Amino acid sequence: MLTHPSSTSYTNSGFSHRMGWGPRPALLIIDVCKAYFTPFSPLSLLSNPDAEASPDSMKRLLSAAREGNVPVIWSEVKYTRPDMADAGLFWHKAKVLDVWCKGDTRGLDAWVEGLEPEFDLGGRGGGDVVVQKKYASAFFGTTLASELQVLNVDTLVICGVSTSGCVRATTLDTMQHGFRPMVVGSACGDRTPEIHNSNLFDLDAKYADVVSEEEAIEKLRKGW
Repeated sequence: MLTHPSSTSYTNSGFSHRMGWGPRPALLIIDVCKAYFTPFSPLSLLSNPDAEASPDSMKRLLSAAREGNVPVIWSEVKYTRPDMADAGLFWHKAKVLDVWCKGDTRGLDAWVEGLEPEFDLGGRGGGDVVVQKKYASAFFGTTLASELQVLNVDTLVICGVSTSGCVRATTLDTMQHGFRPMVVGSACGDRTPEIHNSNLFDLDAKYADVVSEEEAIEKLRKGW
């Protein structure tokens, strides 16, 4: 259970019910790249030990998804305009976005070791889905909704970074597109525990079920 000074007030007001799992989950890994886990990076989350540990939790979820043969979807940020015009107004708020600009030499947009998409899984063909985005939500301006519909997915196990940004925006859009969002708190990260925990509490109250790694692994291993 996620606790907060306002927990009782939320519950008494009618929030915080459980949405529950559907029978066809997929794993969505949001924006996991070196920018968040490299000491010199302006986006580094390494000052928060829980965030630093989140890739280990993501790897365990990924292993369970592979074992259960459920779909794995990844999102990544990509900008191609040298002037960052394709980041729109987002660029005016966050100059740090240039780590994802094509041609940036820092290499911070690279996948984290052990958390990379696979495109030919054991000779079965198909492979993972990768969606490229320019804004916080993995749904906005991407093919994610149609990809999930084609795969016949009804539930998204959500992890990645950051909890208050792209994870939150994607979780909200998951629910609004008619898919069941299951957010794995230990597999998400943010700059401080306070930001991370407050956002998980609010998501769990209104827009998603925040679930344990153990529960998510059990569901992913079970498959369809």
